[in-house]
Amino acid sequence: MKFGFWLPIFGGWLRNVEDEKMPPTFDYVKEVVQSAEKWGYSTTLVAELNLNDIKGPEHDSLEAWSTAAALAAVTDTIEIMAAVRPGFHNPAITAKMAANIDQISKGRFSLNVVSAWWEEEARQYGGIFTEHDERYERTKEFIDVLKGLWTKDSFTYKGQFYHVKDAKLAPKPIQRPNPILYAGGESEKGKQTIVEKCDAYVMHGGTVEEIQKKVDEMKARRSITHNIPLSSFGMAAYVICRDTEEEAQAELKKITTVKESSAYSGFNDFTNKSQLEQKIQLQDYSVSNRGLRPNLVGTPDQIADRILEYEAAGLDLLLLQFSPQLEEMERFAREVMPLVEKRKTIVH
Repeated sequence: MKFGFWLPIFGGWLRNVEDEKMPPTFDYVKEVVQSAEKWGYSTTLVAELNLNDIKGPEHDSLEAWSTAAALAAVTDTIEIMAAVRPGFHNPAITAKMAANIDQISKGRFSLNVVSAWWEEEARQYGGIFTEHDERYERTKEFIDVLKGLWTKDSFTYKGQFYHVKDAKLAPKPIQRPNPILYAGGESEKGKQTIVEKCDAYVMHGGTVEEIQKKVDEMKARRSITHNIPLSSFGMAAYVICRDTEEEAQAELKKITTVKESSAYSGFNDFTNKSQLEQKIQLQDYSVSNRGLRPNLVGTPDQIADRILEYEAAGLDLLLLQFSPQLEEMERFAREVMPLVEKRKTIVH
């Protein structure tokens, strides 16, 4: 199992806690990522939203791609995965930017392709927001342009949404044939787009049974379209690690006690503009990306055992969230990661 984490660009992950002691500044996220490299984390995911979805649209948040480029220059080993939403980007320019960041990072840059869900944000920032299936048709063409420019000396493309004529891109990315393209989706259109166009599948938090079902389905879909399997299966999860189960449950109760605030302004768009396989409640939305569903809540022993269940189900990457980020990431690295490794060794 590889252990990654969401970069805390929103000032936290909890919609019911105002100050999580993790400011949305570059100095803070740089400290988090540089510390994470020392502690053994493999990947950081930089979400892309122009409005703060966690604390409320009026609060500070960091821009994804400029942050990713800056982190590429001050890190050595960690994979930097930046989200990209086709409705907000020109694909040819994005291909150039991604190749450049891949060069800066010496081959550590990857993309999380997101077809978008927040209509109000698109209205404010001039993003293209269309019906669900059309968003995925745009995503397919967007990826075609990325891959074409990354792999061909001169590239021409004429689709419904994008036209490129005799375009050159140099230098190419270090990674060949392309930086890893991660994506998540639960609709029929989304899953089919991923197996046809992307390299790896990332999921919102789910139970072991839910994740096993998704992994098996996506492997079967991929085998029909490609002879190369998906390279990775990742899942978002929020961790509450405490010395006792009672302490962990008390923290869980505190963070899921819902109160009215602008932090919930995106809830209706998230549930109504996406085609989700599981119906989510407002309490699920208290932590982003259904992070509580995996139930990584309890003592280090309990969490380590749970992680091994997910690994047996086919998961190989956890994209974790913590609060406060720095302190809890260190605790997890010190108390949970060695247990997972030790128990894996015993099992094998």
